[in-house]
Amino acid sequence: MSPDIATNQKTVLITGASSGIGEAIARRFAAEGYRVLSAQRRPAPVGESLSVDLLQPGAAQAVMAQVSVLTDRLDVLVNNAGLMLEGTAEESSEADWQAQMDLNLSLPFLLIREALPLLRQNGGGAIVNIGSVEGLAANPRHPAYAASKAGLHGLTRAIAVDEGPRGVRCNAVAPGWIDTPLNLDFIDSLTGDTAAFHAGLKDIHPVGRTGRPEEVADLVYWLGSDQAGFMTGQVLTLDGGRTAKLSLP
Repeated sequence: MSPDIATNQKTVLITGASSGIGEAIARRFAAEGYRVLSAQRRPAPVGESLSVDLLQPGAAQAVMAQVSVLTDRLDVLVNNAGLMLEGTAEESSEADWQAQMDLNLSLPFLLIREALPLLRQNGGGAIVNIGSVEGLAANPRHPAYAASKAGLHGLTRAIAVDEGPRGVRCNAVAPGWIDTPLNLDFIDSLTGDTAAFHAGLKDIHPVGRTGRPEEVADLVYWLGSDQAGFMTGQVLTLDGGRTAKLSLP
């Protein structure tokens, strides 16, 4: 463990913190005094980056091996890294399906399994999985993504049940449309009236706008903190009311 890091400093491990929601989560925990470790291929702008290709076999074990060298405690694990490939069931290859299942569902399971001893070590900890409203409903041409996120929601509840007696809580956040660089770039890539697309997005949200990464980060931080000590096994939808609104006929 690095000698210049106090052993009583809380530590969070985040996957996919190089941009977007993951970066916002890293900034939020750093602002609260946490030591921030992140795992992804590219260096993250906040905290200490563990370079790893999360789609490769053995990624979870490689991540936790690096974490164990750096610190003897882990207080919060945030499974944020994800992948979405578009295509109907007929259009999707088996490789497309497997890649989304591997990153969105299998990796969180494997990381949780590897991290549990360290999470329990200091009296308990918290796991926050980044699910999706597509684990509750589905957009067109997203069968694998929706299935993987629904599975992640189920995994969240199962881990909460098994690990609650051991002091580890597990919850998930299901964001709706969030203005990440990836989503904004997607809109810019569309042909036609992008201003009209933005307006349409606002119209499907009762709050009249889309979400910000910082708003997801605030909820994730709360779930990881002691303030949420009685909260476990829950999937909290953060979508500006989108899934509460019935469409007109």
